[in-house]
Amino acid sequence: MTNTTHFGYKTVNEDDKVKEVAKVFHSVAAKYDVMNDLMSAGMHRLWKTFTIANAAVRPGFKCLDIAGGTGDLAKAFAKQAGPTGEVWLTDINESMLRVGRDRLLNRGMVTPTLLCDAEKLPFPDNYFDRVSVAFGLRNMTHKDQALAEMRRVLKPGGKLLVLEFSKVAEPLQKPYDLYSFSVLPWLGQKIANDAESYRYLAESIRMHPDQETLKTMMQDAGLERVQYYNLTAGVAALHTGIKL
Repeated sequence: MTNTTHFGYKTVNEDDKVKEVAKVFHSVAAKYDVMNDLMSAGMHRLWKTFTIANAAVRPGFKCLDIAGGTGDLAKAFAKQAGPTGEVWLTDINESMLRVGRDRLLNRGMVTPTLLCDAEKLPFPDNYFDRVSVAFGLRNMTHKDQALAEMRRVLKPGGKLLVLEFSKVAEPLQKPYDLYSFSVLPWLGQKIANDAESYRYLAESIRMHPDQETLKTMMQDAGLERVQYYNLTAGVAALHTGIKL
């Protein structure tokens, strides 16, 4: 019997979700950063800066950036970890990974990049000081399995950081919905020639676990001291957890 899951508001076979998500990111990769700036009025850069500060990467650290996209976190971690550190940029989508790799190379930064599935990480146990995933968890089919893998590859004392769109404060719900389902697809069509991918984005945010549910999922995966920070009234949230 084939298992099903959600792709936005649609119910699809699990195998098909991977393919559909891949289509989205193959389509938007070239305009990804431009669209992020427009969609969030540049706020995504502040959210990532907050995440980087919470990571507190030190020289010599080993870091893994999952679903690293265009490489914003990996770039910052590589600078902080320095020549004695080790920072991996990974993504399941080849188009996104290529954009991120090229951006790092254009800045004179040579750091390992790897095409891989977050649910089956090809790294040994207890290897990384920091693991991060920014705006990627909601696209994963088996989030519990991915979180367990992230914990597995962390060293004892290592930290997981999950930055993701989340549930906005109640007073903002109606205007946020109007923006998400009307303005975002329009922007997507105008800038990336792709309204459907940005309609999926809005739907995937609504289907993603809210702040408390994700906190519980991280605890169930074996992480300790799990906490979260609401950013911009909950439009995004940073969850952190420690492997003890």
